[in-house]
Amino acid sequence: MKTFTTRRQVRSYLISQGNVTIGFVPTMGALHNGHLSLIAQSKQANQITVCSIFVNPTQFNDPKDLEKYPRPIEADKAKLEQAGCDILFTPDVSEMYDDNEQWHLDIGRLEHLLEGEFRPGHYQGVMQVVFKLLDIVKPANLYMGQKDYQQFMVVSRMVELLKIPVNMVMCPIEREADGLAMSSRNIHLTPVDREHSLVLSKTLTWVKDNFNSNDIATLQQHAIEKLAAEDEVEPEYFRIVDGKTLLQAKADTQNIVALTAARVGKTRLIDNVIVR
Repeated sequence: MKTFTTRRQVRSYLISQGNVTIGFVPTMGALHNGHLSLIAQSKQANQITVCSIFVNPTQFNDPKDLEKYPRPIEADKAKLEQAGCDILFTPDVSEMYDDNEQWHLDIGRLEHLLEGEFRPGHYQGVMQVVFKLLDIVKPANLYMGQKDYQQFMVVSRMVELLKIPVNMVMCPIEREADGLAMSSRNIHLTPVDREHSLVLSKTLTWVKDNFNSNDIATLQQHAIEKLAAEDEVEPEYFRIVDGKTLLQAKADTQNIVALTAARVGKTRLIDNVIVR
């Protein structure tokens, strides 16, 4: 695996490889099997797989959250080597951003629903950095996880609006044996929190198993009550939505996704399930 820290280095190297198919997996590091499943998918379909590790400051609302974000770079490198990743791009903040840089792309209501409601400005930061990374790597295929379902939709909308020539690939959620969705934030869970956190995946599964398109509001209400009844769990939202717009699902909605976010102890977790 080759490692590059500057835009110029990685761009020059990729140009030197000629007309090859590039798959790209953007990450903030603290890699787990969810990330590695994206690398595996990319390797199956592309001649070169590039992974970036960059903890992007513009997508954090809370400076403390940015400060405590895990950065185990040596362990991450070892995992990528083992996974057969071809190129790692790990720039510094000064390499990616100029002083007082401005960015805003209007993607409509999508930015302000669900995560956007609780993390204002977050998705502008996500789009800003992904736009930069796509411009550097110029991949044919971009791999992102279903766990950040709304993020996938936001980036897809940006790609569409800015006519960026990349194919978006959503990869399924990887879970621990007990159902917890893999996340870099899971390391912050105490053993007790870890037990309580299982209520998220259990509630999502319950909704999928008991789904009745004529009674979405009641299902949603029961789900919130299940989360709130669990010790140490503070639900922020549980919504059953149209998978294409993230607006409230109706009886005749074709694509339905249930999404949730909750604080478990001091750690904020998100999860979702595709209902139909």
